Amino acid sequence: MRNVYLIGIGGIGMSALARYYNHAGSFVAGYDKTLSKITAELEREGITIHYEDSIDLVPECIKEDIENSLIIYTPAVPSGMSELKWFTEQGYRLVKRSLALGEIAASKVALAVAGTHGKTSTSTMLAHIITSSGNGCTAFLGGISKNYHTNLLLSKSEWLVAEADEFDRSFLQLWPKSAIITSTDADHLDIYGDHSSIKEAFAAFASQIKPGGDLIIKHNIGLNAQLSEGVKSYTYSFDEGGDFHADNIKALDGGYFSFTLVHPRGRIDDCRVGIPGWVNVENGIAASAAALLNGVNEEQVRRALSTFAGVERRFDIHINTPKIAYIDDYAHHPREISAAITSIRNIFPNRKLTGVFQPHLYTRTRDFAEEFAASLDMLDELLLMDIYPARELPIEGVSSEIIFNKMLLSKKRMVNKEDLMSCVDNIDPDILITFGAGDIDRFIEPLREALKKRYNV
Repeated sequence: MRNVYLIGIGGIGMSALARYYNHAGSFVAGYDKTLSKITAELEREGITIHYEDSIDLVPECIKEDIENSLIIYTPAVPSGMSELKWFTEQGYRLVKRSLALGEIAASKVALAVAGTHGKTSTSTMLAHIITSSGNGCTAFLGGISKNYHTNLLLSKSEWLVAEADEFDRSFLQLWPKSAIITSTDADHLDIYGDHSSIKEAFAAFASQIKPGGDLIIKHNIGLNAQLSEGVKSYTYSFDEGGDFHADNIKALDGGYFSFTLVHPRGRIDDCRVGIPGWVNVENGIAASAAALLNGVNEEQVRRALSTFAGVERRFDIHINTPKIAYIDDYAHHPREISAAITSIRNIFPNRKLTGVFQPHLYTRTRDFAEEFAASLDMLDELLLMDIYPARELPIEGVSSEIIFNKMLLSKKRMVNKEDLMSCVDNIDPDILITFGAGDIDRFIEPLREALKKRYNV
C-alpha cells in the first residue's frame, strides 16, 4: 500500500502498525488526540502526525489518492469524528486495527497470546524467546519491550507473535498456528454484557487455531471450545497441575525465583526469569510452552528466560532502595491489582504500600466497584484519582467515589491530577505504586525525579 493513514496513531497497537508500514516503505501519517512519548517517537521516525481533528491537516497525497490509501482506525475513536466521517463518505478503504493486523498475520505463521490480563508480558516474553533463539520473529506487542525498546519486532522469518486483544472481539481476526490463553475474567462488559459472553468469545478464538496447531491455556480455565482437527490442547500453571509447570521452586532475594520447568517431553532445570514476581514465572511457563512446541530447544528457552528484561509499565520498578521504592504498573482490573499487590508484598515484606490508582472507564468502574474496593483494601494507604474516560462519555452517578465509599481502608483520600504531586510531597511513602491504564503514565517521570531528589537516591 502506497499510503497508510492511522486515526488514533498513538495507541500501542496502532503505533506498531504505523511502524510496520513505515518500515515496509509506505508513506505513513496519522491523527491522535494528544501528543505523547509514542507519537513523539513516531515523528522522529519520519511519520507525519497532527493533533487536531481536521481534514485540512491530512496530507495531500492521501486526499488525492483514494485507490492507493488505506485508512486504519481504532474502535476507541468516536464514530462522529470528522476525519473518520470524511474518509467514509469519500469511499476510502477503512479497516479496524484488528483487521489490519489479521491481514499481516495471515501471511505468517502466527503465535497469538490472548487473555483479559497477562497477555502483554507473555507475548513479549514469547517474542524474546524466539528472537534470542536465533529464529527471529515479527512481533506486534501491547507494550514497550525493555529488551528491544519498541512494541514492534521485525524479521524475515516466517514467525509472527501477536498480542490478541479481546476488546471489541478484535482477536477473532486472527487464525493462529498456536494460541495462549492466560485468563478469561469478566471485563469489557460494555461490549460483552456478561461473563459468559466473554468466555464464548475466547472459545471462538480458540476454535480458530489452525488444524494441527496448539492451544496452551491456563490450568483450571473452563472453556467450551470446538477445536479444529488435530489441534492439541495443553494446560500451564505456576506450580503442579498444568502440563507445563514449575517444580523445585525456590524464592530468591528481590522477589526472583529459581525453578525447574516441567513439560510433556522433559524437564529444564535451573530456570530463572529475569524480572521478579511469581506471576512472571507463570507467564514465562506459558511463553516457554509455545516456544518449545514450535521448535525452540530447552537451552535456548532457559537462556532467554534469564535475559528477559520486562515490559514498560508492567510491574516496572523505577526506584528500589531501603528508604524508598517506586513501582509503576498498568493494572486496571481488580484481579491485576490484587496480583500486583501480592507480588509487591512478597518482594518487599513488612513495608508500607501506598498506592495511587486512576480508574479506567466509567463502565469498568461501575461494573467492578466492589472488586476494586476489595483489591485496593490490600494497600496500607491509597490516593484515588478521577476516572480516565478514554472512549466513554460520563455515566450519571458513576465516579471514583463509588469505589472510595466501598473501601474499608482508613488511610485513603481522593486526589485530582493537579494536586497529585503536592499530595505525594505531603505524605511519607515507603513504597509508592501507581496503577492504571489511562494517562497516569504522564506522572511516572515527575514522581521518579521528585522521589529521587527528596530521598537523595
